Amino acid sequence: MSGAEQVEIERKYDVAAENSVPDLTEVDGVASLTRHEGVPLDALYFDTEDQVLAANHIIIRRRSGGGDEGWHVKLPADEGRTEVHWPLEDGSEESVPEGVLERLAAVLEGRAVTPLARIHTIRTLVHLQDAAGNDVAEIADDEVSTTDLRVGTKRAWREWEAELLPGAPATRDERTALLDDIERVLVAAGARPSSTVAKIARALGADANFEG
Repeated sequence: MSGAEQVEIERKYDVAAENSVPDLTEVDGVASLTRHEGVPLDALYFDTEDQVLAANHIIIRRRSGGGDEGWHVKLPADEGRTEVHWPLEDGSEESVPEGVLERLAAVLEGRAVTPLARIHTIRTLVHLQDAAGNDVAEIADDEVSTTDLRVGTKRAWREWEAELLPGAPATRDERTALLDDIERVLVAAGARPSSTVAKIARALGADANFEG
């Protein structure tokens, strides 16, 4: 079964526990906000013994909870990342579907993948709408706790993610300008560009292999 593909364009920010997502209606092109209740997400991440996926800037995870639960593969792309999605299947959460493995066969070269880390997130979304009511972006306010399953190390932090949605501008320059403007407001509210490029990188205590 082939997965459904989409492009993911986002920026991540570290933020203190006491900070609140600011009013982003001052951002050019944002006319209104919709704030949602927090939702628990549980994700199990996988790699090979020698972490060949990380070396190729690829992520496999199984997520439960939220509107996009399922199996996800994240791949490098020219702008943002390509995310491929498969629905959850019956059976063990540690049994990676054949469709996922087939998509990465050229990289895996027969290597087995096993659980790498578990990440639990309480995610509170804020959707940003333009004057016509289209969702142009969302801010994910995430309270994160993780376990590195290979050594048992636990970590916790808070972060914001600014991600573009289907109503975002059509050109790359306009998309960049929108994210830049959102970033300006978030930084003024106490955020700073994230020290890591992905939650799994921070869960493992390093980020060198997870860019893209």
